[in-house]
Amino acid sequence: MNKPISSTSCQSGCWILAAVSGVVVLAVCLFLIELGILASIFMGAVVFIVVGLLLGWIFCSELKPLVQSNETSTAPSAPEPAPAPAAEPAPVTAPVAQAPEVEAPVVEAVEDAVRPEALSGARDGGADDLKMIKGVGPKLEIMLNELGFYHFDQIAGWSAAEVAWVNDNLTGFKGRVSRDNWVEQARKLASGQETEFSKRVSDGDVY
Repeated sequence: MNKPISSTSCQSGCWILAAVSGVVVLAVCLFLIELGILASIFMGAVVFIVVGLLLGWIFCSELKPLVQSNETSTAPSAPEPAPAPAAEPAPVTAPVAQAPEVEAPVVEAVEDAVRPEALSGARDGGADDLKMIKGVGPKLEIMLNELGFYHFDQIAGWSAAEVAWVNDNLTGFKGRVSRDNWVEQARKLASGQETEFSKRVSDGDVY
């Protein structure tokens, strides 16, 4: 009766065949292809490793004995985990009284908007740089000039009704006068003061 081939014998045979293959490839590369000694040794080593691993995987992987085949079937099954205790119902809490809603103050809109007094052109000293006011860019400055507003003191003197008119007549920029508080900025600039924004404009950091 033939003895089964052990895994060690199988692996040894595979690596012997791999070594023979590597030597053959080394000889072919060195003498026929003339790759050079280093390249030929490298190619032979690669073939040796690849062939050895491949033959061992194909011919020797199934020779490993199946251990504990019977033991697995006869081993006692693991005890079933005990059922988790039922979760206790959450305690019923009394509803939290909500704080009464506070109504926001209603800002009454100006009913009668009034057009501010406009000029047909800038005064002799020339128009002020309205871009010093935060919120007034080059387009808005042109629009304000077209409406007859060239100077800081004009904007500084606007009333609430006049602000409402300008807000409604800035095409594409409605509400900008109130949002950016032009009147307060214009008052400081008209009195010769500077704002943080006007300093940045003077330093060339904005436009």
